[in-house]
Amino acid sequence: MSDDAQYWYNTETGEVEEGKRSSWTNLMGPYATRGEAQRALESARARTESWDSEDEEWGGKKQ
Repeated sequence: MSDDAQYWYNTETGEVEEGKRSSWTNLMGPYATRGEAQRALESARARTESWDSEDEEWGGKKQ
């Protein structure tokens, strides 16, 4: 494995792939480590919740 390996989370299989092997429509990434790729859905969920909260705050200030 090279130092510049990239990892992808396959949303269809729930597996982590080293290198892009599947269709891009099923992949999240790239991630620098296998662990980051394994937490892809958790990270995406947390970002979405944060953005939703920011949108609510912004919307409230706009009035």
